[in-house]
Amino acid sequence: MKGNFEFRTRKSNRSLWIIECIDPNCSWRLRASKIVPESTKFVIRKYVGVHSCSLLNRNANHHQATYVVIGEQVAPQYIGVEKGPDPKGVQTFVRTELGAQISYYKAWRGRKHAHTLIKGSPEQSFHVLLSYFHMLEKLNLGTGQYRGVLLVATAQDGNGQCYPLAWGIVDSENEDAWTWFLTQLKEIIGDTDELALISDRAPSIKKAISTVFEKAHHGACAWHVAQNIKNKFKCADIMGSYWSAVNAYRCEDFTEYMIEISNRYPRVAEYLESEVGFEKWSRCHYPRLRYNITTTNMVESLNSMLVNARDFPYVALLNVIQEKMSKWWNDRRIVAMALTTPLTPSRESQLRPRFAQSNGRHTSQLNPVTYHVKGGELESVVDIFNKTCTCKEFDIDKLPCVHAVAAAHHAQVMPPRMVMGAPIDEVHLRRAFILASSTTRSGSYAVSFFLLFGRSPAV
Repeated sequence: MKGNFEFRTRKSNRSLWIIECIDPNCSWRLRASKIVPESTKFVIRKYVGVHSCSLLNRNANHHQATYVVIGEQVAPQYIGVEKGPDPKGVQTFVRTELGAQISYYKAWRGRKHAHTLIKGSPEQSFHVLLSYFHMLEKLNLGTGQYRGVLLVATAQDGNGQCYPLAWGIVDSENEDAWTWFLTQLKEIIGDTDELALISDRAPSIKKAISTVFEKAHHGACAWHVAQNIKNKFKCADIMGSYWSAVNAYRCEDFTEYMIEISNRYPRVAEYLESEVGFEKWSRCHYPRLRYNITTTNMVESLNSMLVNARDFPYVALLNVIQEKMSKWWNDRRIVAMALTTPLTPSRESQLRPRFAQSNGRHTSQLNPVTYHVKGGELESVVDIFNKTCTCKEFDIDKLPCVHAVAAAHHAQVMPPRMVMGAPIDEVHLRRAFILASSTTRSGSYAVSFFLLFGRSPAV
């Protein structure tokens, strides 16, 4: 093939294979037969490797460059990697390594055949799926082209990173599928009135959550609500006020932004209040802790992470997920164990500028745990024991706001060390980060106590 010479099969049966150059006058030929009659292996008995025919017989569009041959030749390049060469890359490989010219379609089929050789076919994957799950459980790892939907539930760790808790493959996205998935998830995390569940407003998710999680509160992804507003009311120019209302910590500020929306688009204001509900998408009205999370962007990040693996058979896809999650936990554990500060890196970064911002604030003590802080745009009252501030940032994010930092200075207690009685939430601490990066089994998860739900396109 590398010399661009084609061959034809002179004889082929279960015990003998004879091929010769396509030019009948050429001396090139190969004869192979079984080692022994009952064997499945052939041995070359005769080989004349020099072509005596004209160079005019060379053909770069090699007849024997089938997608099967191409797949077998390129297969090693897909071992141990997630993506490997795309069809154009396969064309380049065949041209440079095999000396043949092939079409994009043949390259695509060769690539698909290579995937099957390395990762198995969809049919094979489906049939070994139960065995795969059995071995996962036994080893305590945590747990056709048959189309399906990949479901995921993720939390957030104390470093602000995505923390997937559960994955599931279902035949389609519907209420029954979500109910099954959430029921399995409930076995791991339980159901409490402190649990916040955030997703888009798909009816199937909404119904399943209300069925499975009776105590938790279901919130809406603010980005999906925004898309509904733009599509339904054609008012993209109001998005600035909408996002200000979404992110407002104080209800007073939220009301001002809603008045702006109502004055310009009263139907949008009615939609947000009556059809969606303020408590579903507004940070200040949400009845549970959702920390800094207003959207399901973390789910979209997981979708992007798996973009190259979506077409894999089920077992290969699950292997990719397992490998990535194992790497995540190990990398995070290394970072956590190397920390010398009491807080996680991202929370340390958030607090540092607040030290500078707190300078010049006038702070007076009202009682042993309450401080009045003046200066800046807003006067606030801070309770360092109950982790509250009238600006509401401290209450919702559970990380000291600039007013709490000023109060800590006045109390002569450094904010990163205010962890025993107040005011920093346990989830932001180094020790919780270590626990979260070291825990891969069901049990205690040191993560923000909310969950994001989403799905990946058909897999």
